[in-house]
Amino acid sequence: MPGIRVNPEEPFEIALKRFRKQVEKGGVIADCRRREAYEKPSIASKRKEAAARKRLMKRLRRVRMRENRDY
Repeated sequence: MPGIRVNPEEPFEIALKRFRKQVEKGGVIADCRRREAYEKPSIASKRKEAAARKRLMKRLRRVRMRENRDY
């Protein structure tokens, strides 16, 4: 759970900005959006498979780019 310590002389806007950064890093907003509506298990597994496929293609693209470099 994100949380910050606020110094007495620190402006509220700066403290709020730090808190927002921590919330974004922690993935709180993304998690809330993901849980807004029920997702069927079959759709969740398809989404995960698609994400894995995308990561694999990205990794393969990087490897191919490294192999094709001409120095």
